[in-house]
Amino acid sequence: MKKTIHRFRSNYEKVVCNKLDEQNVPFQYETLNLHYEVSEQRKYTPDVILPNGIILELKGRFSTADRKKMLLVIAQHPDKDIRMVFQRHTNKLFKGSKTTYSQWCDKNNIKWADKVVPIEWINEKRNKNERHKRF
Repeated sequence: MKKTIHRFRSNYEKVVCNKLDEQNVPFQYETLNLHYEVSEQRKYTPDVILPNGIILELKGRFSTADRKKMLLVIAQHPDKDIRMVFQRHTNKLFKGSKTTYSQWCDKNNIKWADKVVPIEWINEKRNKNERHKRF
């Protein structure tokens, strides 16, 4: 199977996508643009879309702006199954915060994983009406 060469926005995205390649998991990288609105329309481009339709946002740093954007995109696209994969889920939201990236996702009912895409997600049959926390 011929592999497509991608230009990744971060080394972390490259690591996760290379792992998917090693597992022979076909995926799309930044091929979908989802528009969302704050007070003006903006465009969100997901990092990875798995064959089952699950959208993955890969994050090393998860800024305030990123968190606001993800909440808006998820709320405005309830038909999409958008999940987070963190380089380190135990990172705090900001200096002095007690809340980790994963705790923030749990609070907002967003599925998340640490470091790699869980094989369960790769093999999962899509149920767009169901939202879960981390496996």
